[in-house]
Amino acid sequence: MREQQLQDILRHMPAGVATLQGEALRFGFVNEAMQAVLGAPVQEGQAVADHPGTIPADLLDVMQQVFRSGRPYVAKSYGIPLPATDDQNPTPRYFDIALEPVREGDGPVSGLLLFAMDVTAQEEARQKAHHLAIETRRLDTRLRVLTETVPQITFTVDADGRYEYVSPQWYYYTGQPPTADLNAIWPLLIHPDDRLRVLYQSDSARAAGIGWSYEYRLRRHDGQYRWLLSRALPELHGPDQAVFWHGALTEVHDQRELAEALRRGEAELRFLADSIPELIWTATAEGFIDYYNEYTAEYSGLTKAELGPTGWINLLDPSEQAGAARRWVHSIATGEPYEGLFRMRRHDGRYRWHIIRARQLADERGPRWFGACTDVDDQHRLREVLQTQYDELARTNRDLDTFVYTASHDLKQPLLNLRGLFDELRRTATFDDPEEGEIVGMLDQALSQLDATLQELAETVEDQRGLSATPETLELRSVADEVLLGLRTQVQESGAVIDLDFAAAPTLTYGRANLRSILHNLFSNALKFADPTRPPHIQVRSGIANTGQPFLAVQDNGLGMKLPSHRAPVFQPFARQHPHIAGAGVGMYLVQRIVASRGGHLEVSSTVGAGTTFTVHWFGA
Repeated sequence: MREQQLQDILRHMPAGVATLQGEALRFGFVNEAMQAVLGAPVQEGQAVADHPGTIPADLLDVMQQVFRSGRPYVAKSYGIPLPATDDQNPTPRYFDIALEPVREGDGPVSGLLLFAMDVTAQEEARQKAHHLAIETRRLDTRLRVLTETVPQITFTVDADGRYEYVSPQWYYYTGQPPTADLNAIWPLLIHPDDRLRVLYQSDSARAAGIGWSYEYRLRRHDGQYRWLLSRALPELHGPDQAVFWHGALTEVHDQRELAEALRRGEAELRFLADSIPELIWTATAEGFIDYYNEYTAEYSGLTKAELGPTGWINLLDPSEQAGAARRWVHSIATGEPYEGLFRMRRHDGRYRWHIIRARQLADERGPRWFGACTDVDDQHRLREVLQTQYDELARTNRDLDTFVYTASHDLKQPLLNLRGLFDELRRTATFDDPEEGEIVGMLDQALSQLDATLQELAETVEDQRGLSATPETLELRSVADEVLLGLRTQVQESGAVIDLDFAAAPTLTYGRANLRSILHNLFSNALKFADPTRPPHIQVRSGIANTGQPFLAVQDNGLGMKLPSHRAPVFQPFARQHPHIAGAGVGMYLVQRIVASRGGHLEVSSTVGAGTTFTVHWFGA
């Protein structure tokens, strides 16, 4: 009866129980839990080795060794795969296996008692914990590598403010040995002016269970205090219960000094802008003005708030506001510089002329506009006065030229009348005077000289009217041939030899009338002031000077002239060096005026009795 009760108890135990009898280890009693472990049904008296179930070979070998040795054995978390089903692969299960030898009295081992306790859940939990521990160590290693390689000092502080961890960068930065008491030495390295503030802020943050972010100066290994940014966040255990604070120290000394320098620079620029007696302003990328200097308020009589984001446009004359606004919108859209001349209202209601300029500056903060309104009212009105005076002088000059031109032509008729009367007297009248011939010759010479003077005066006025002739590209040889054709009588009578060489610079962009006048005066002077002892020889050549500008040289072998020390003498009208030769002395004065009007200059080199060289530099260098 008791044996039957025992079998019922063992049969329903959650642990597998089986008896193995004899050396062949044949199954005797097998409960339901063991049946589940073995898989296939077990028949009483069947040998373990013949059972088609899932008992691994190594377990069978251990069973036989326990039977022969008589020593019990326990295997923890032994894996036995459950048999596969139609839709699932074999599933590993873990059991605590116990093998207990069975003896009858003191006799030999007659069998084994097999226990199998399913510990699959515990083993899987253990394995998960093991893998989790490995992953934790891996992540901890990675985190440690990261914190020890970043250019920052990382730290961990507990709720009492004691440092639990600090990265090696702290020791490198401060120069403290690893054996130093971190909690004692850290506050001493803070700048005395920052120490109390830092301690208070960190204590307040820990008491409130919140993070912190503040800057302070920490002494570096070289004794220099450097600005650092300290940031930390709390690690919460339980609802709102901060246990640790994890943070980092980042050096911001250079950035802070740069920001301070920028702040000082901006303050100095604002002071400078406020000191300039001009309307200085800045505008956003959209064109809205966000800054006016102090002078703007003084000039307009309005506050910065009253001026608003478009203040300078509102100060313009109403008739100019729409056009100025359209141009400003165009500059904002395209980025083109803004510039214009407008009338701007002063605080007393008077409108004054201003030049308004604005330029766009693009940097890391984005595009911005910088502008200025410069008062040019006095200059503008002075320019108007000067322009009026210039126009008046130009009109007077034209009137004077017209008067001289008219007078020179009007005087020709009386001169012709005198010439006619003189010729008639010389033909019909007789004089009883031994000096009759000399007197008649002197009178004839005076009339001829007066005629020549009036002719050259008229030509001079006519040429001066053509100083503003339109430039065009001219062939030098063609114009020179044209001038020489008009002088062919003088050339033939004097037997002059003229050499023309325009190969180096064959063309010139100049006014045709101006060029003809210059060449005519240079050629006629060379023929007029020829040495009577030898035929005239005139050499004309063009070229390019070292400055890159063209020039023309006219050299003769005539009488020559006395020159001052400089090579560019100033020729005055009616000034003559050879009064015995007929002429008015205005030719070279006219040449000099024409050349100077185009930005050029005239050089002269001469030797008395040997000849003269005139060099015309057409344009300034």
